[in-house]
Amino acid sequence: MGGNENNQEAHGLLEYGIMRTHLHSRGTQFAVAVTAALALFAADAYAVIDGLTGSTFTLSANDGYVLGGDGLSIYTWGFANDTGPMQYPGPTLIVNQGTVITIFLKNYLPEPVSIVFPGQEGVTATGGVAGQLTQEAPADNGATTVEYQFQASEPGTYHYHSGTHMDLQLEMGLVGAIIVRPTEFPVDQWAYNHADSAYDHEYLFLLTEMDYDVHLMAEFGLWDQIDTTTFHPVYWFINGRNFPDTTLPSGTPWLPNQPYNCLPRMHPGERLLLRIIGGGRDLHPFHPHGNNTTVIAKDARLLQSPLGTGADLAYSDYTIASLPGQTVDAIFEWTGAQLGWDVYGHAPGDPMEPFEYAPDHGKPFPVILPGQQELTFGGVYSGSPFLGAAGDLPPGEGGLNVYGGFMYPWHSHAENEIVNNDIFIGGMLSLLIIEPHGTPIP
Repeated sequence: MGGNENNQEAHGLLEYGIMRTHLHSRGTQFAVAVTAALALFAADAYAVIDGLTGSTFTLSANDGYVLGGDGLSIYTWGFANDTGPMQYPGPTLIVNQGTVITIFLKNYLPEPVSIVFPGQEGVTATGGVAGQLTQEAPADNGATTVEYQFQASEPGTYHYHSGTHMDLQLEMGLVGAIIVRPTEFPVDQWAYNHADSAYDHEYLFLLTEMDYDVHLMAEFGLWDQIDTTTFHPVYWFINGRNFPDTTLPSGTPWLPNQPYNCLPRMHPGERLLLRIIGGGRDLHPFHPHGNNTTVIAKDARLLQSPLGTGADLAYSDYTIASLPGQTVDAIFEWTGAQLGWDVYGHAPGDPMEPFEYAPDHGKPFPVILPGQQELTFGGVYSGSPFLGAAGDLPPGEGGLNVYGGFMYPWHSHAENEIVNNDIFIGGMLSLLIIEPHGTPIP
């Protein structure tokens, strides 16, 4: 990223920002989420991208309830893995380039449902009844099976969603992600068949929104009377969760219909791949604090000219405009460069850390910290402003940031979207955790 790192935002360092201030309204909720996130630093709960692998899948359209970040139960439709519980979003399907993919659909909802696969060529559909876009599974309590088939010919980030009554059914939750691995994966850990898409860690950001009134009407059986021209979202989701639940482990038992989390983690100098999907009907300006990202692909195609030259049309961006139905792949890197001080707290003669920005090596922290009696301590403050370091804390304070990591909030830059039904802080928000080298990241 080089020179783009002068865009780093000091207020994004949660070690010296939000977690050291008095949080109003949702303070307890925020602290509980970050406590859970930090307590699981070394756990296996944070596998990179959760999903189903293989070539044949059975999806069932069903209903259930999801929890908003404020604890409100919301009636929702979604795709389930065969006879499992409804999921919001639907199961992430992780497949290999060149594989023929078969997906069977059953429907347990009160109106016909189908699936379309944007970006996939040569999709065939058999069974069921003919709809406007594709074959549909009628509302017959799972008695009919529709079969969809296509060859995953090109790698990248895709999504699938209902192709029936889409103005209602996408809002209700019938959407999911598809990741197509390139031919040489995992020998080359690339998103596409070129080294420009190489990464160390990858994370999914499926962005959606919900109008609670629509879901309430559907819950009372009035789904066929909903005016789909007057949506007013009050919840905004990453991978089917609002903050602070985005930071909880995948498969958290009290979120049975929301199995996927979003808690990106990395070491300085690593390449983190963001797979962003606009899964709803609104544009969401998604903003990763800490540095610009390099957008390398859109709609599962490298930004390249001509073919085979790599992402020569890639560009640096401060906020990623996630359009409805669009997918974006971007690379994020961080070294602490150009902050103007040594993030490790080195003396000038100390050895360098991997990927450390040499011009800042040994530069002192630019301010004198107040005494302990003048500070308010958050649970994840390590007692030190330096990455990987710890300092003195009053008895009973801190202790959750065992590796002395830095945290940045990653969120929608439409500030009205970081609330849960008008309760701040929540919505389309999560955290990036930057951990010192030597700490485990699954």
